[in-house]
Amino acid sequence: MAVNLLDFEGAWVLEKRIIHGDGQRAAFRGSARFIPDGKGLRYEERGLIRLNGHRPVSAQRSYLWREEEAGRVAVHFDDGRPFHVIDPSLPDDTHHCAPDTYEVSYNFDIWPEWMATWQVRGPAKDYRMVATYRRPVPGD
Repeated sequence: MAVNLLDFEGAWVLEKRIIHGDGQRAAFRGSARFIPDGKGLRYEERGLIRLNGHRPVSAQRSYLWREEEAGRVAVHFDDGRPFHVIDPSLPDDTHHCAPDTYEVSYNFDIWPEWMATWQVRGPAKDYRMVATYRRPVPGD
């Protein structure tokens, strides 16, 4: 699927499965919203992260999504720094944030459900996270 920025606008149910290198697992359940901001879309996510043996913790983050040429979408941190690019012809990208490396792979094959799979490695980080997005239905 070619990435069209406006197709993301609106509300999404967001679920993340996180598997740490030591086998520990965590799960996130919440929502994501893509809100027009005049230059593209502002991405906001909120939810609860659950780690076995611990109380749920509230988590949130935001990014800026900007359409580029050839159907590419540039994803920036909320302060404007570049993060990574979603390119329909090359769905994988890498972000180096010394000393850590973030590798992402997007999958839009079953649109309007889509996934982002992250592999994160660094001296204090080692996990794989699969984020699944779908449109909300009554009862979500």
